[in-house]
Amino acid sequence: MILLLVFLPLAAALIAGLGNRAIGNVAAKSVTTAALFVSAALSWVTFADIGLGHGAAYTLPVLDWIDSGDLHVAWAFKIDALTSVMLVVITTVSALVHLYSWGYMAEDPDQPRFFAYLSLFTFAMLMLVTADNLVQMFFGWEGVGLASYLLIGFWYYKPSANAAAIKAFVVNRVGDFGFSLGIFGTFLVFKTVKFDAILLAAAGMKGATFTFLGAPVDTMTCLCLLLFVGAMGKSAQLGLHTWLPDAMEGPTPVSALIHAATMVTAGVFMVCRLSPMFEASPTALTVVTYVGAATALFAATVACVQTDIKRVIAYSTCSQLGYMFFAAGSGAYGAAMFHLFTHAFFKALLFLGAGAVIHSMHHEQDMRFYGGLRKSLPLTFAAMTIGTLSLTGFFFTSGYYSKDAILEAAFARGTQAGIVAFVVGAFVAFLTSFYSWRLAFMTFFGHPRWAGSEHIAHARHGDDHAPETEGTTDSAGLEHDDAPAAPHRTGTGGYHPHESPWTMLLPLGVLAVGALVAGFIFHGTFLGEGAGAFWRASAVVDAHLAAAMEHLPEWVVWTPAVAFFLGLGLAAQTYLRDPAMPTTFVRAFGGLYAFLVHKWYFDELYGLIFVGGAFVFGRLFWSVDRNVVDRFGPDGVSAAVGETALLAKRFQSGYLYTYALMMLVGVAAAATWFVPRLFQ
Repeated sequence: MILLLVFLPLAAALIAGLGNRAIGNVAAKSVTTAALFVSAALSWVTFADIGLGHGAAYTLPVLDWIDSGDLHVAWAFKIDALTSVMLVVITTVSALVHLYSWGYMAEDPDQPRFFAYLSLFTFAMLMLVTADNLVQMFFGWEGVGLASYLLIGFWYYKPSANAAAIKAFVVNRVGDFGFSLGIFGTFLVFKTVKFDAILLAAAGMKGATFTFLGAPVDTMTCLCLLLFVGAMGKSAQLGLHTWLPDAMEGPTPVSALIHAATMVTAGVFMVCRLSPMFEASPTALTVVTYVGAATALFAATVACVQTDIKRVIAYSTCSQLGYMFFAAGSGAYGAAMFHLFTHAFFKALLFLGAGAVIHSMHHEQDMRFYGGLRKSLPLTFAAMTIGTLSLTGFFFTSGYYSKDAILEAAFARGTQAGIVAFVVGAFVAFLTSFYSWRLAFMTFFGHPRWAGSEHIAHARHGDDHAPETEGTTDSAGLEHDDAPAAPHRTGTGGYHPHESPWTMLLPLGVLAVGALVAGFIFHGTFLGEGAGAFWRASAVVDAHLAAAMEHLPEWVVWTPAVAFFLGLGLAAQTYLRDPAMPTTFVRAFGGLYAFLVHKWYFDELYGLIFVGGAFVFGRLFWSVDRNVVDRFGPDGVSAAVGETALLAKRFQSGYLYTYALMMLVGVAAAATWFVPRLFQ
C-alpha cells in the first residue's frame, strides 16, 4: 500500500509528461488526478491505522543505495505518526489542487506539462516525508526544490515568472548548503545517517564539544543550527524568506499546493522529525524560537500594506510558519505539527478562493479593483470567510485550537525566549486579524471598483492577453513612486463577475469543512491526553510542558480572542466605516509606511550587497580573464602560432635552391650543436 501511495504520483507524472500533447489534455488530467485521489485515500487509511489506531510504526525497505566505508544508505520508507500526518496533508491538498486545476487551467495550452509538474512535486514531497535517513530526505528536499522551480516558472514567457523561479532556486540553494553541511556533520558525529540510530544516540551527545579555531563549540548546537539553516530556506524564515512572495508569479494552484500547505512546511517537519537532536541543544531551540517569532512579526507587518490578493496570503503563510517554528523552539512539537495540519486546510482554502476571485476578475490580482464581490461570488465569499475565520482564530474553528495552543505553549515554557514569542505572537494575532479582514472587506464589500482595471478593460474588448502587471503594495490607494497610479473610477465598467466551475468550487467546499472542524476533531489527539500515545517515538512530547499548559492565567487564555476582535474592529473601522483612515495613516506615518512597503528593505539590501557585489566581482574577474588569462593563455598561444606560421610561409617559395639553402642551414646548425660534444 505504501509503495502504491508513493509511486502512483510518479507514474502519473511520467505518463502526463512524456505523453504530453500526444495523449491530450483530458487524458493527462484524468491520469494525474485519479492517481492523487487514490494516494489520498491510502494516506487516510495509513493515518487511521498508524496515528488514530495506534498501529505499530514500521520501516519498509525498498533497495540498497550507497555502501561505501562507514556510509550505508538504503531506500526505505519510515511510517510513523509524524509521517502519517504529512501523508494526509500532502496527498489531500494535492488531490484537491489537481481537481481545482481542471477549471483554473482550462484555457492553458500546456495542461499536460502543468499536471505532470504537480504530480512530480507530490512524489518528491512524499519521498521527503517517508525517508528513514537524511540522505533520502535530502533527495526529496532537492526534488521539491526542482519541482517548485518548474511550477513557479511555468509561464516561462513572462520575465517576472522566470525571475521569481530563479530567485526561489538560488535562495533555497543557500539554505540547502547549510542543510548539506548539517548532514555531513551528523554523519561525522554519529557514523550513520539513519534517523532511528541518530535520534537514539542524540541525548547522549548533550554537552559534547569539539574544538574549532582554538575554541570549544557545542556539537549538537552546531549540527542543529546547520540543519535549521536548511529549514529556514525551505520554510521561508526571516533572512531566507525573500523568494516566497515572488513565487506568487506561478499559477494560483501552485501557490496553494507548494507555498501554503506542503513544501514550505518541510522545514517544520524536519525540525520535528529531529526533535531529539534539538532537545539536546537548548541554544538551538532558543535560536529557532527567536527566528520564528521574528519571521511571524515581519511577515504580518508587511501583509498589512499589500494589495495583491495573493501576496497578502503569501506573507500570511510566512507569518504562520513563524508560529510553527517558535512552537517547536518552545518544545511544543505536537502544537507545531497540529498548526501545520490545520493550516493546510484554511490556507489552501484561502489561496484557492483567491484563485476563484482572480479567475472571475479576468486575472486581476489588485484588491483595489475589487469591491462588492460577495453578491456576484456568494459561494467563493462563503468559503473565503470560513478560511478567514479559521486563520484569525475565531472560536472553535481549526485555527482557534492550533494557534491558541502555540501561544499557550510559548507562555507555559517560561523561558525568556518563550515569553518574547508569546508577546510577539499575540501582537501578530492582532495583525493577522487586521490584514485578513482587510482582504475580505476590500474584496467582497463596498462599491465595485472594477472600472479601473486594465485587465477587465481588455477582457471587455475581447483581448485575452491582458497586460501583465505585478501587484502593488499601496494599501491606502495613494499614488507614489513605487506603485502604479491608484484607481479613481468606481462602478462595474460593464463587467459582471461570475462563479467558478464546479471543479473549482468542490475543492473549496471540502477544504472549508476541514477549516471548520479539523481542529475540533483532532485537537485532543494531537495535543490532549492522547498526545503521548499518538506521537509516541516520532516526536518528543514534553509532559511537563503539557501540564503547565493546563494551569495558565485566564488572561493568557483569552489573549488570542482579544487580539482577534481588536483586529476585526480596526479593519472594519478602516475599510468599511471610515475609508479615509488609510490615507490619514500614510500621511502621518510616512516613514513607517515606506519601511513596510519596501518589505523592511530586505530586497534592496540583498540587491546591494549580494547581487551588486556579485556583479562587481564578476566584472573584475572578467577583466582579469580577458586581459591576463586569455591574453597570455589561449589567445596568446594561438597568436604566437599564427605569427610563426606567417614567418614559415615566407620560406615556402616553391624554388629548389631555397629548399637546398634551408637544408644546408639545418645541417650546419646540427653540426654546430653535435660536433663539439663529440670531443668532450
